Amino acid sequence: MKFKVDENLPVECAEYLQAAGYDSETVAAEALSGSQDPVLFDHCKKEDRILVTLDLDFANVQVYPPRTHAGVVVLRPPNQDKRTLLSIAKRLSEILPSRSPKGQLWIVEADRVRVREQ
Repeated sequence: MKFKVDENLPVECAEYLQAAGYDSETVAAEALSGSQDPVLFDHCKKEDRILVTLDLDFANVQVYPPRTHAGVVVLRPPNQDKRTLLSIAKRLSEILPSRSPKGQLWIVEADRVRVREQ
């Protein structure tokens, strides 16, 4: 699986995914910081990368319907301090060996993962 970690997340989120053996790039490293959502989404589709983000706009299945893209993972922490974000990113990396967000929308919270397939 290949991931693109949004600029609204710490770079360590990409590092967790890389340490777990996944191809993970950051939006900043690819000079996409500040891009409009559709531009970022198109890059993810072209590269067949699953987007990992805090941006709830990507959870809109009317605009970004599951199965039409590589996948979207929206992290929903109880607060957005770095420690909490990294905790949820680590949780995501631990789930991935047994499940894939490919072609799905995942909402990853501290205590559950909600999946939308369409």
